Amino acid sequence: MQPSDTRASAGTPDASAAHTLDRDDRHRPGGPGFRRANLALFAAGIATFVLLYSTQGLLPVLSADLDLTPGQASWTASAATLGLALGLLPASALSDRYGRTAVMTASVLAASALAVALPLAPGLTTLVALRVLQGAALAGLPATAMAYLAEEVHPSALASAMGLYVAGNSIGGMGGRLVSGWTAAALGWRWGLAASAALALLAALAFRLLIPAARHFTPAPVDARALARTVGRHLRNPLLVRLYALGMLFMAVFGAVYNTVGYRLIAAPFHLPESVAASIFVVYLVGTGTSAAAGRLSGRLGRRGTLYVAIGVTAAGLLLSLADSLVCALLGLVLITAGFFAGHATASAAVGRTATEGRAQASALYLIAYYLGNSLGGTLGADAYHSTGWPGAATVGLTAMALAAAVTLYATHQAHATRRAVADA
Repeated sequence: MQPSDTRASAGTPDASAAHTLDRDDRHRPGGPGFRRANLALFAAGIATFVLLYSTQGLLPVLSADLDLTPGQASWTASAATLGLALGLLPASALSDRYGRTAVMTASVLAASALAVALPLAPGLTTLVALRVLQGAALAGLPATAMAYLAEEVHPSALASAMGLYVAGNSIGGMGGRLVSGWTAAALGWRWGLAASAALALLAALAFRLLIPAARHFTPAPVDARALARTVGRHLRNPLLVRLYALGMLFMAVFGAVYNTVGYRLIAAPFHLPESVAASIFVVYLVGTGTSAAAGRLSGRLGRRGTLYVAIGVTAAGLLLSLADSLVCALLGLVLITAGFFAGHATASAAVGRTATEGRAQASALYLIAYYLGNSLGGTLGADAYHSTGWPGAATVGLTAMALAAAVTLYATHQAHATRRAVADA
């Protein structure tokens, strides 16, 4: 036994470990840096999701004004998430070279500038093209935010910091949809997009003023081969691959539901006014609470336990929403939203803890799967709704949750098998 082992076994702290712990100056709860980092990333989440989903709250208005089917109109939402997915890996590589805060700032400001051009689009083709560019410009922020938190926040506080960032996402998602939807119902979709651009710009400026300088970032040259090797290692990590699959499946449900719920509420049997239907996105407040609570729930139930709860709640919401009752439809949407945000917060935090190297790339791969899930689920859900109504969109979501349950059950089986093998050895 080595001398250090002897000290540890006797209960005496290892001097080297204690010295390292003392030097760990990452942000901890209660410190001003922790509060500023949380508020900055909260604002960043707001800006990102205001911009990313600015058209989702006005899809019925777009359909009516431009004579589009739900599937065609949904491309204005899916195009942005597709562009973001394509830009994530390049953005993560740039953040390794030029710094997390620089890339996040450039990303959100460029996307806000493109938002100003959206209301001037003459038709669907131009609008979709601008949305792809806007999504690609946004990529630097979500690709880098999780890596920034993993590097600058102490591991003991990472889950809660990640939960607050995701909560900012939910506030932005709600705010963007509400502002654009209400404004579009009164003044048309062009003014709705202009209002979203103004809100996002305010959040972007707040992020830039609040974000603490990175203290644990080490620049690295952009190396395409090294990037490919890092990505390959992540894709060979079974746990990361399962987390990526879960992010995709949860987001497929969300895309399918929120791309179509506005159409359902203004149609029979509800016949709600468009302004009232747009108000449904206030349900996002549920996501704010469940995202912040996901870290605490994970501490009690473990990661897989929390994922089982999230899957069950989401599936229950989808089943409840099938009833032709406004109360059931609204309560179902609450459960879907709560389950989605709990699942996403749990999976995304686990990516940050699992990846010990190439965190930006690990986060980027998660988000690629996540936003591809949104594009796929949103388009499939809108097409299914156009063909068979709300049951079609709900079926897309239930299929995704069945696959998520299968992934989590497989992970549970593997964990039990590993424990048995260790015990037998």
